[in-house]
Amino acid sequence: MEAGDMDEAIRAQFPLSFGKPSKVQTQTSAVHSSTRRTSAASASPKQSSRPEPGSRGSGDASGGLNGRGEDDDDGVMIGPPPPPPQADQAEPPDADEGVMIGPPRPPLASKQVDWDDDGSDSGMDDSLEDLPRIPLSNEIVLRGHSKVVSALAVDHSGSRVLSGSYDYTVRMYDFQGMNSKLQSFRQLEPFEGHQVRSLSWSPTSDRFLCITGSAQAKVIKPKLARPARIPLTACAWDRDGKRIVGGVGDGSIQIWSIKPGWGSRPDIRVEKAHADDITGLKFSTDGQILLSRSTDSTLKVWNLRQMKSPVRVFEDLPNHYSQTNAAFSPDEQLIFTGTSVERDGTSGGLLCFFDRRKLELVSRVGISPKCSVVCCAWHPRINQVFATVGDKKEGGTHILYDPSISQRGALICVGRAPRKKSVDDFEVQPVIHNPHALPLFRDQPSRKRQREKALKDPLKSHKPELPVTGPGFGGRVGASKGSLLTQYLLKQGGLIKETWMEEDPREAILKYADVAVKDPKYIAPAYAETQPEPVFTKSDSEEEEK
Repeated sequence: MEAGDMDEAIRAQFPLSFGKPSKVQTQTSAVHSSTRRTSAASASPKQSSRPEPGSRGSGDASGGLNGRGEDDDDGVMIGPPPPPPQADQAEPPDADEGVMIGPPRPPLASKQVDWDDDGSDSGMDDSLEDLPRIPLSNEIVLRGHSKVVSALAVDHSGSRVLSGSYDYTVRMYDFQGMNSKLQSFRQLEPFEGHQVRSLSWSPTSDRFLCITGSAQAKVIKPKLARPARIPLTACAWDRDGKRIVGGVGDGSIQIWSIKPGWGSRPDIRVEKAHADDITGLKFSTDGQILLSRSTDSTLKVWNLRQMKSPVRVFEDLPNHYSQTNAAFSPDEQLIFTGTSVERDGTSGGLLCFFDRRKLELVSRVGISPKCSVVCCAWHPRINQVFATVGDKKEGGTHILYDPSISQRGALICVGRAPRKKSVDDFEVQPVIHNPHALPLFRDQPSRKRQREKALKDPLKSHKPELPVTGPGFGGRVGASKGSLLTQYLLKQGGLIKETWMEEDPREAILKYADVAVKDPKYIAPAYAETQPEPVFTKSDSEEEEK
């Protein structure tokens, strides 16, 4: 067998892709580098010297690092990518000490620090090893609404997202079928002219419930200090479905236990829990903690076994929307909520994370410099944080994720480029001719309406101009009841009586005949000698009397 035939036989045992350089790692990194958050790069000096797992270092952004961590000449990665360094393991001094024995250790929870009100870090302590890592290295925005996004719902699998807005519409997003354009696949208006207030998926995720501003569903009747019409502004179930909590418009929190014979009287009632409306309530999974969010710029943590006073009150959290909520992280070690933009404030819309065990601030994450954060959620299956923002001009849903710890969701649609157009996609745009839109087929108005319209037009109807009553305008003198002020006053006083409308014209002329014969003044004296004697025709009434 010749050498050439031997090479062909050996090559046939390998796939066609053998020996070709792999570009998957470079393409994936390039895709997620376009969604990298610039504000997430700020970290403490202790953490900035060590890169995060799954992220690039300070080398070439295109991925031109070889297996030894040195720059390659042509920028192509040789061999498999090096594994990310462990957080609690330093670089090995030589090859013998770099061998890891046993299963890899879990990555160290990074200290999440983002831009603060004054642009500096939050200054948290370094004891954050037990807290979960917040996925905020990358971000995408689901746009489409023209006003504030006031409602948010993510299904249990984390593949579909619902967003409701003050623009009366609900948009549906599907991560499985969405590409990098991040467009919604459906838009609907549940109730015309009414804002969307709340959204919720069914347990099977085949339908969803939408609450608009048109009506309110009443479940429970609160106990009031005095008879009045005070609404319930927020309510929630616990995990076991045995308790219901409601936030009343007077600032009180009331809890009902679902048991046989339960009625309108609450089992627990906390008066003046908040100084303003309660916008969000949330039970913990273990049933020990209750979160309450209010428009009085506070977030309160309550111990359900001792509800006389809150365990901790977090202040300086502006809230201007009745849908602002508070939520837990998937393992419920963190508590977070959104803030609204104040008129004279410079911090913008934030997501504030608090430690549940120590009840202290952990991180402030900037979401939007101009829009308020209304609803927030942290999905446990895809490990991604959702935050809805908006104002009177636009609204959107921000999704924070980390390629190293998040799964599916935003990672799928970001890496899926729009499909290229082919020759088969060509469609001829049909030209629709509507014959009724042409003047020939246009319905003419009725003749009666045309005639009535022509009568109102003084030019077409040849109608003389009516006298102007009043002072006059347009150069025309107005005609009043009397042309002169003196005549008007005499007529109003009764000194001048106009009887010519009631007299006979013939009699009105003949009553001056004797005066004309005795005292001729104008034409009669000139023809006095030659003028014949006038003979007047008798009236018909005189002949009938004879």
